[in-house]
Amino acid sequence: MDEKQLIEGCRKGNRLAQKELYEKFSRKMMGVCLRYSNDRETARDLLQDGFVKVFTNIDAYLGNGSFEGWIRKIFVNCALEHLRKADVLRESTELESTAELIEPEASVMDHLSAQELMSIIQKLPAGFRTVFNLFAIEGYSHKEISEMLNITESTSRSQYTRARQLLQRTIKDLY
Repeated sequence: MDEKQLIEGCRKGNRLAQKELYEKFSRKMMGVCLRYSNDRETARDLLQDGFVKVFTNIDAYLGNGSFEGWIRKIFVNCALEHLRKADVLRESTELESTAELIEPEASVMDHLSAQELMSIIQKLPAGFRTVFNLFAIEGYSHKEISEMLNITESTSRSQYTRARQLLQRTIKDLY
């Protein structure tokens, strides 16, 4: 089935189409879930919740933009909803004086696999990890992040800066 047939099949509640859509996108969306959670069990729960939302809201997809982008947005919002319930940003701090960023050497980055980098990102504190993912990976602005997470823009910038510092320190220590 092509993408349009999959979407139409899912709209009609066709189990085969739903299974195929799940198989087509589950690996990528599990990656999204893992970026926002620090353990596989939570990521699996987010994956399940996300697909339930995809299937129940598939009529809302109007064909504007990529279908994968629409699905990704659902998963990001599902993860953020989970993080808001857990109140992960309650200890967020305003931007204070931050240490100068340490840029890792290019040779270090050449030896770091995507899986190793993802593992390092997962170990970040939840607030840092969330803002880092939204800004660096999803491409949201600090203004958008502040609205999504109900924090100030300066808190978003601070969380991102500190996440980068911690990532850089961790990578430097590894290599």
